[in-house]
Amino acid sequence: MPEDDHDSEYGLSVAKEVREIEPPAIDYLPPAPQHYRPRIGLIGTGGISEMHLRAYQACGWDVVGMTSRTLAKAESRRDEFFPEAKVYTDSQALLSDPDIDVVDITPHPQERLPILEAAIDAGKHILSQKPFVLDPAEGVRLAEKAERKGVKLAVNQNGRWAPHFAYIRQAIDTGLIGEVTSVDFVLQWDQTWVAGNPDFEKIHHLILFDFAIHWFDIASCFMGDRRAESVYACATKFGAQSFGPPALASAIIEYPGAQVRMAFHAHTQLGEEDCTTVVGTEGTLRSRGPGLNEQPEMELYLPDGQARVPLQGCWFESGFQGAMGELLCAIEEDREPYHSAANNLRSLELCLAAIESADSGEVKRL
Repeated sequence: MPEDDHDSEYGLSVAKEVREIEPPAIDYLPPAPQHYRPRIGLIGTGGISEMHLRAYQACGWDVVGMTSRTLAKAESRRDEFFPEAKVYTDSQALLSDPDIDVVDITPHPQERLPILEAAIDAGKHILSQKPFVLDPAEGVRLAEKAERKGVKLAVNQNGRWAPHFAYIRQAIDTGLIGEVTSVDFVLQWDQTWVAGNPDFEKIHHLILFDFAIHWFDIASCFMGDRRAESVYACATKFGAQSFGPPALASAIIEYPGAQVRMAFHAHTQLGEEDCTTVVGTEGTLRSRGPGLNEQPEMELYLPDGQARVPLQGCWFESGFQGAMGELLCAIEEDREPYHSAANNLRSLELCLAAIESADSGEVKRL
């Protein structure tokens, strides 16, 4: 083989001088309203409601009502976080309470749809748990109905305010790394806690839908106005799994001049890691940690040097604060929430297209 100057490196990267730089200021912390202090009602006090209530308590937002079909659950959450709150076993009773301005609706999608309808009819501003709906046509209808009623309808895509995702999102929006050319999400984590839980065991695409919907949403945020052209996804089960749905899943999303790649292993019981890498035309951003809630710093690589940026907060703190905080800011400022139902439909459609691809084994054109 020829050994001139062009071939001597044989494709190997040449070590480059590392220059540490001061990281640019990126405002990634969760938003909060200036003066608006509404009275919040929580519908559904299941396991995840603890994270919602903990976030609202930390921000000083007042939850004045809670409802659960099991009265003892609502009473337990009330006693732990907001002792003065009223408790109900009927969501309609909570929605009829004139003291409540905003409702956080957490039940599963099949149960949630009529509650969303009733909340819009009651004139309450809404934070809906994800996935917003199972049928995008229903989502369009609800978004239009909320607009006619003057109701702000947002979706709890709290990953948008996870510190590492929020930092990357804001850095992209400021043009820090130029135009995004690739995004890689690689996750190995232990989700074996779902074994034996009928609510999760019955979801065949537990990973691609119930879990990865956050990553489809974040991918849409990172890519901005660019629309996905196609998606190819697959899901695989292996014999030693402790739960029923496929624990292995992946997806490749094609955008004009860019690609998003996702790889999930939800049965990693040793050596968990969560890594996100975004490469742009003028720089690279990378975050990694032992889990989605532990991403201690951002790695930033620019033409004039590199930096490591310590990150404040964690997903289950900042994410839930940001989702409600952005809704409250939108109400205060009389504008559409960043995570409005209409905005969220694009990432929902992307997620549903990935499931269609996984079921058919074919690329899904969008």
